Amino acid sequence: MPQPLRFSKGGKNLPVVVGIGDDASVLRVPKDHEILVTTDFSLEGIHFRQEWHPPESVGHRCLARGLSDVAAMGGEPMAAFLTLALPAKLPQKWVDQFLRGLLKLAKRFNVQLAGGDTAESPHGVMADIVVVGSVPRGRAILRSGAHPGDRIYVTGQLGGSAAALALLRSGKRRFDPKNFSSHFFPEPRIEVGRVLREKRIAMSMTDLSDGLSTDISHLCEESGCGAEIREEAIPRARIDKRREVDLDPALHGGEDYELLFTASSKTRVPNRIAGIKTTEIGEITGGRRLTLRKASGVNVTLEPRGWEHFRS
Repeated sequence: MPQPLRFSKGGKNLPVVVGIGDDASVLRVPKDHEILVTTDFSLEGIHFRQEWHPPESVGHRCLARGLSDVAAMGGEPMAAFLTLALPAKLPQKWVDQFLRGLLKLAKRFNVQLAGGDTAESPHGVMADIVVVGSVPRGRAILRSGAHPGDRIYVTGQLGGSAAALALLRSGKRRFDPKNFSSHFFPEPRIEVGRVLREKRIAMSMTDLSDGLSTDISHLCEESGCGAEIREEAIPRARIDKRREVDLDPALHGGEDYELLFTASSKTRVPNRIAGIKTTEIGEITGGRRLTLRKASGVNVTLEPRGWEHFRS
């Protein structure tokens, strides 16, 4: 069985006052802030495969999922808690490299690994990450704040992660994970989310983890409205920095971890926020219908075809 993980002890001037060593961690909440809590599974065979994903990438992606949720609320991450269930024959080197990838990302965002647990797994690696963050009281950006007439925006480019996954599944080529960073080492948009909150730009927001078509449906469901997305406006990622991905992965592919947000038509949204490009891709509408405006000008129903949990 791999050796137990090592966690932060905490400190007087850190968000984690007491970390590993006691029955529970003690966190210091900034004055006039509310707590954000999110949790995500990373399951071998579902979210990654050892033959495809280096352990550093698995650790990075595990934490990035939680950080992206905090970014989507306009929050600041504080601490993370990791629970690992590991096969008895898993090499210690794999665990060390997994943790190296996770801690490298945590360090960049001043997130302390404050606790967790380990156990033996009978079937593959299972990792559960809990990320705790904070946001000024009453200022969290929710999915439920969109209104008809608001403009719809996304950060970055879409479809790169799904395109990389398709190449992996095809088995036609081997490639360096560093050349497909959107899949192997996605970047949580913490700073963008902070700016959108501080400057009161975003009316509603979510992260693009399940695919644009599915995540816009989630946002519209919570806001009680519909949306029209312009096909030609969707910013598509490039494969090997050359060929644009097809519409399907950009529209339905998941794990981009970009931000999807709405803003009032009266609000000026910068072309770049914290160095990341923003693109207007559509408009919030009345009713509940989701539509895709084709390049020909024809509107068709937009069916959510991204990741759906427990879909057969």
